[in-house]
Amino acid sequence: MKAIFSLLLVLALVVIATVGAGAAKMQTIFAYCIPGTAFILFMVGFVCKIVSWAKRPVPFRIPTTGGQQQTLSWIAQNKWDNPSTGPQTFVRMVLEVLTFRSLFRNTKLVLRHDDGKNPIVAYVSAKWLWLFAILFHYGFLIVVIRHMRLFMQPVPMPIAFLDQADGILQILAPTIYISDVLLLSGATLLLLRRFFDAKVRYISLVNDYFPLFLILGVILSGMYMRYIAKVDIMAIKEVILGLLTLNYTVPANIDTSFFVHLFLVSTLLVYIPFSKLMHMGGVFLSPTRNMPNDTRINHYVNPWNNPAVKPHSYESYEDEFRGPMFEAGLPLEKNPEEAA
Repeated sequence: MKAIFSLLLVLALVVIATVGAGAAKMQTIFAYCIPGTAFILFMVGFVCKIVSWAKRPVPFRIPTTGGQQQTLSWIAQNKWDNPSTGPQTFVRMVLEVLTFRSLFRNTKLVLRHDDGKNPIVAYVSAKWLWLFAILFHYGFLIVVIRHMRLFMQPVPMPIAFLDQADGILQILAPTIYISDVLLLSGATLLLLRRFFDAKVRYISLVNDYFPLFLILGVILSGMYMRYIAKVDIMAIKEVILGLLTLNYTVPANIDTSFFVHLFLVSTLLVYIPFSKLMHMGGVFLSPTRNMPNDTRINHYVNPWNNPAVKPHSYESYEDEFRGPMFEAGLPLEKNPEEAA
């Protein structure tokens, strides 16, 4: 039901854009008003969220580690998975952001049997999730960069080169982009994982399904524009440049699918700052990633400790409340007779 509800939400967005820009002839609103407002909300929400996270104090080192910590000189340290210095932490962040290093260690729990047919619990490698994530994120990155040619005139050489390289296979006409295939494959496989993996399906919520269906809607509407409707790219570029120059004119020969695609993109922009998709900015501020694990090297004192408040050990706590705890039947390290 959560998946169906999310799918219906995305289909409702498609219907709104189709009716609004098509039957109701509100092309100017869907071409300029909604995208412009969405971009402002995205920028304000993104900055506010980052500032909010940056202002939160983290007095202690709490990195998530996956290897040997720096200890004795003759014990090899895993510098990238358990960094102890700033440069090592920087390398770890680069590997995490660019290659999803921690996800590469993804494992799954399986039940096997030994020769005596006795069940054995084991963990095996499951790098398929890492592969899906790589396909999706890099496909998304290439598509975003390639779309920058619509915002610039003339088109910078690096973006033009990327556009040519992305369509180097030259399959069919118009040319099929490699990034489109990667992005569609990655998003589809991540969605199917939530359908067919019982553990993931059990913990999935509407805010897990909705962004996947929304992104798939953006992908499919964009591919429909290019490969089926074959919209006029120059007319679309005229609309985009009009948004940047405040020259709000909509050419009459633009297919309705463009407004559907633009409306879904606008919805995605507004949704990002208030959803899990903010990990695109939050990964850089995550204390489990951006801190060195040097707790054995440096001694940290909680700056919020009140010197007037003395520590209260469990032993003293039990001494204070031993009688009531004994009467309540709670386990004690020392019974009243022993403490006496």
